[in-house]
Formats: sequence, C-alpha cells, structure tokens
Amino acid sequence: VQLQASGGGLVQAGGSLRLSCTASQKIFAIKDMAWYRQRPGEARDMVAFTADGGSANYADSVKGRFTISRDNAKNTIDLQMNSLRPEDTAVYYCTAKIKPTESSSGWGYYWGQGTLVTVSS
Repeated sequence: VQLQASGGGLVQAGGSLRLSCTASQKIFAIKDMAWYRQRPGEARDMVAFTADGGSANYADSVKGRFTISRDNAKNTIDLQMNSLRPEDTAVYYCTAKIKPTESSSGWGYYWGQGTLVTVSS
C-alpha cells in the first residue's frame, strides 16, 4: 500500500485548504490515522489523530481550525484546514495503521510522501 498526499499549496492567512491522503489500493481496514507536519529545521509533530474510529485528537495550535476525517467511498484520509495562519506553513504528512487485505498477516504503519502548505501573511 502506498499513501499519496495532495492538496497543499499557497494560501493567504485566514484561508482554507483540504489535504487528502489517497491509498494506492482499496484498504481492508484502518485502525489509526493521523496527519503530522514538519516545519523547516524542526521535528515532525502530530497535528491530528484518530484511533480506531474514536474521537479525534488535535494539537492545541490547530484545535477548532482543523478536522481529520476519512472518506471510505474515495478511500482517502482528509484534513480540512480553516483559518490558516503563517505558522501553519509546513510539509504535511499522512499516516495510517492499515491491514491491506483480509488475508494480510497483520497491521502496518504507512506514510505518505508529504505535501507542502505555505500560508502567506
């Protein structure tokens, strides 16, 4: 399974973007999914996380502005980002704990390649 992140780009402060993480194949099951981001020169930090269909958790800096969701029909993991700020500028990565097929032996963590979000002031 490969995850492909898309939807990044340049947006003005206060604007919105929707990131999508698309799997290369139909996935049998997903337990956990998350979006991380990495600013230049900094470590990769969790932005939004949801485990096994439970409630989502968000970094304090994005609470009330970002929403993580899954679209089963489109086979995507999405991140809706509203009221964007210059400090949200980063490369965003999706990740998920996946069991690719019903016959797969176990679960694995998969990462997308990252998509750049730039917020101008």
